[in-house]
Amino acid sequence: MDKSNLIFDGNLIAKSVYPCDSPLRISIKDDFFTSSAVLFSIISYENKPYELILIHRSDKGTRHRGEMSFPGGKFDPLLDSSLKDTVLRETEEEIGVSRENVKILGCLDDFPTMTRYIITPFLGLIDKNQVLVKDKREVQRILKIPISFFTSKTNFREQAVDIEERKFPIFYFNYFDDANGQKYTIWGATAYLIAVFIEKTYGFNMSELGLKRFKLEKIKHLKEYIKYRNQITKKF
Repeated sequence: MDKSNLIFDGNLIAKSVYPCDSPLRISIKDDFFTSSAVLFSIISYENKPYELILIHRSDKGTRHRGEMSFPGGKFDPLLDSSLKDTVLRETEEEIGVSRENVKILGCLDDFPTMTRYIITPFLGLIDKNQVLVKDKREVQRILKIPISFFTSKTNFREQAVDIEERKFPIFYFNYFDDANGQKYTIWGATAYLIAVFIEKTYGFNMSELGLKRFKLEKIKHLKEYIKYRNQITKKF
């Protein structure tokens, strides 16, 4: 894809996503799943492709340790009145950007993960001069990755994994950070979210296998998903 087409265009993105309260947006609620929200964090520039902010999570916690993700976390009824509150609170905690400095552009459809979360993806614009400060307890590193990296098919990988006699798609990108010489694998829900965004915004389908992720009811009845997860990550 031509990099000149990847300079931030607010009107184009606004047409590609939903207002967060739109009845057309798929919104999922289920007591069996944990409600959560992430910020699809965008930094725009005038003369080069915009960047996405991703975080390399720490090795603490019980799930998603050491993984790459967007800022975000689970809904806390004691702190949040809505999932928008959740995503703005978590963004401030994890990368040091206050809610006043995040411009919400819209939302993508909710989707359930294999680890039994329902993610509401908010798209947010963050100023290029914003200082990012990591929460040392939760974040090992903050990375800014150009959208042009993700739209390049040479950087995209997919697998078809057999889970309970059905094929399940795994998307991933291996990003090499020149600054510290380390490789970061962006996979799972985060990679899927990026691929969906690219398809909706630019009409560019990353996947060639065309497999669909499992819907909520199928995930409910899966057993020992962690066993499959470990098998998947060994192949990256």
